[in-house]
Order: sequence, then structure tokens, then C-alpha cells
Amino acid sequence: MNAITNHMPTADLQALDAAHHMHPFTTGDEIAAKGARVITGADGVMLCDSEGNQILDAMAGLWCVNVGYGREELADVAARQMRELPYYNTFFMTTHVPVIALSQRIAELAPEGMNTVFYAGSGSEANDTNIRMVRTYWDMKGKPSKKVIISRHNAYHGSSVGSGSLGGMSGMHAQGGMPIPDIHHIGQPNWWAEGGDMNPEEFGLMRAQELEQAIEEMGIDRVAAFIAEPVQGAGGVIVPPSTYWPEIQRICDKYEILLIADEVICGFGRTGNWFGSTTMGIRPDIMTIAKGLSSGYQPIGGSIISDEIAGVINSGEFNHGYTYSGHPVASAVAMENLRILDEEGIVTRVREQTTPYLKQKWDTMLEHPLVGEANLVGMMGSLVLTPHKESRAAFKSDTGTVGFICRERCFANNLVMRHVGDRMIISPPLVINESEIDTLIERAWQSLDECHARLKAEGLMVAG
Repeated sequence: MNAITNHMPTADLQALDAAHHMHPFTTGDEIAAKGARVITGADGVMLCDSEGNQILDAMAGLWCVNVGYGREELADVAARQMRELPYYNTFFMTTHVPVIALSQRIAELAPEGMNTVFYAGSGSEANDTNIRMVRTYWDMKGKPSKKVIISRHNAYHGSSVGSGSLGGMSGMHAQGGMPIPDIHHIGQPNWWAEGGDMNPEEFGLMRAQELEQAIEEMGIDRVAAFIAEPVQGAGGVIVPPSTYWPEIQRICDKYEILLIADEVICGFGRTGNWFGSTTMGIRPDIMTIAKGLSSGYQPIGGSIISDEIAGVINSGEFNHGYTYSGHPVASAVAMENLRILDEEGIVTRVREQTTPYLKQKWDTMLEHPLVGEANLVGMMGSLVLTPHKESRAAFKSDTGTVGFICRERCFANNLVMRHVGDRMIISPPLVINESEIDTLIERAWQSLDECHARLKAEGLMVAG
């Protein structure tokens, strides 16, 4: 692993970081007091920190390093493109070769009837684009009142004002004047936490039918679109019951509202298919993409749009865009990343080999006294922590207290496994092999044991 060894002492780096760097989704005073973990190198599925620790990254960065770290091919492509054409915009009737090639390739991979891409720098920007695009589409169709976009509580669609409004994260909505007008939220398909006495199939139908109720209450003439992740990622890897997505698709078809599938996490192999929409059997009108598009090696995102929407929007001027829309270096790196995913058979291997192996191991975690539910779709999984499995009880302590303790034990055991509330989640690089999966499970099990011992010692193993 090519870790940087000639750096300042860790404490000095941490002090500089605290003095000048404001971190996302972080309490600055806490990280300043504790000190950030300084990552200096990475290779495959492993990170190296400034103290020389080898850490298994079971989150693939932020759900994005699909082809793993240290891919020289991507570095070489970036360097070559920087020498040929480091930047030019795609405004003013101009284009360039990398964005042309990437657009054609994405159209080949996308579901039938989706052949056009509008580029952004991230998933947040792309979902902001989607707000404007669906409203412009309906306006150009002679239905300007169709402005409302329906989303779900506990969904994540980005952190800008527009995309953060689409998301259903209460902590985000408490800051910055969100949500903006004409964004409406319905319930999430989280059976474990919210299903009550219903079985999963009944609950899935009920939650899907909240969409129909919202459309009828607000009026068909006002609702423009429904947006959702095929599998809720940042919300805790919430896998919907089998009845959920077929009913959502039926409702979107019945009322002729646009279906936006946020594929930022699920796309490019994460669920064992090129897109989560394929895994869940849905037919979106727009797909939001980012993260796995370049495996995080360059910032790039976009919206794949249906031929119907493209035809309408292209008939006029869409007064929207970003300086880095279709950036040539990002486009070239994304194109090479897609080549690696395809030619090395990574997506197929996820579906046919490593997901079945990981699922077999992941399901054994249900034997642990802390784990009430173990979900897995492709290379994304969750463990629900509970003090009482049979009643699906939550902990008496504040939500997230136990999850944070478990996360800290994971970090201490050189495993990056994230917590969302009292759920533990993983999203490892798609190139993870069976031996590395064994290491992941071993370290996760050890961390759960240590967390459980602390909960018992501190009297926290109590239902609320």
C-alpha cells in the first residue's frame, strides 16, 4: 500500500485540521477535542492511517469506491486527459470527446428508453436538477400546476437546499429553511421499526398506498413526481418488503406521475445489477447517478432521463447547468471505471459469487444477542441492534447511543462500519473477495461482542 510516510506527526496534522477544516455532518468541537483519523493511503479494500493501521473499509468511502482503491488505470486516464484537455464547458453549443463517449456508454447500460444524460458534479446537484427538470417538463406539457414532488421520511437525496428538501432527514430539515415549498413526504418502508403487528407484505402495501393517498389529497393536477432510492442507503439500508415497489409502480402508472429512482448509491453494480431499478423491477423516468459512476475517483453525477422527457425538454432552452457539467477529466475517468466494471466482470461477480457468500456469513450475525434483523441486497447490508428481538424493541437510551458505541468498537478493531441510529450498515468495495469478507465478519463479530459487553456493564441493554 502506497501510504505517505513523510508526514507530520498525527497530533500536529489533527491540530491543523481542527484549526482550518470544517467537516461535513460533524460537530466541530467534538472532532477538535478527539482528533480526526488521518487517512494516508489505500489499496483494494484497505485503508492506511497516519499511525500505520490497516483498516478494512466496509463503506467503500461513502458508498462509492466500487472498483476499490489504488487503480492505476484511473490515475493514468486522468493524467492523460489533463494533458489533452484539462477543462472545457458544455455550454454554448460546445462538447468534447470524453462526455460524448461517456453519454453513449451510459445509454447502453441504462434501461430501455433512457438514452440521454444531463451532467452534474454530484448526486446533490443532480437531484437539484431533477426538481427543475420535472417542473419544466410539466410546464412545457401545458400543466404548470404540477410542481409537487413526493418523497419519503428518512430518505437521503443530497444535502443542498433543494436535494436536502427532497430527502426526509429531520436533522437536516431543522437547519437552513428546509424543506422548500411543494415537497411532500410520506412514510418509509421500514417494517422493523414501524411495521407494528402487520407482516412485511401487508406493511409494504400500506406504505406504498400512502403515495396514492397523497396524490388524491393534493390533486392529480399538482403532483409532478415521486422520488425514492431502490434501497434506502443513508437511511440505514432499508430494504422494502416485496410488495412495496410493484405497488409504487402501479400508482405512478395509474396517475401518470414521473418516477425518479435515486441510483446514487444503488447504481453501477452495488445491488448485483447495473442499476437498483433492475434489481427491484421498476421502470423509472429519471435515474439520479453519481458515486459508483467514477468509483469516487472524480466528482461527477447526473440524471439519466427517458426519451419522452428528453424530447420535451430539448424542444426549448433548459436554463440550467453547472460549470463542471460533463467535465472532461471526470468523464474520461468515469468511462474507464465503467470499462473496468464491465471487462473484469465485477457486476456479475457481485451478483453470482460474492453476494451469496456474504449473505451466508451476514445471516449468521442473527445469532448474536444484539442483532434482531440482518438485511442484505448485493454489497449493501444492515444489522438492526435491539435489546429484545422478539418484540423488535428499541433501546431505552437515546436513538443512536448504542449504534455509536458499536461504531467506535468497529473503528478500534480496524473496521469502517457506519451506524445510522442503532443500525449498523456496510457497503464494501465491489471487488471485495471471500477472504476479505471473512475478515469483515470476524471484525464485525468482535465489535458486536465488545459493544454487548459494555451495554451490559453500563445497564444499557434495556428496552424503551
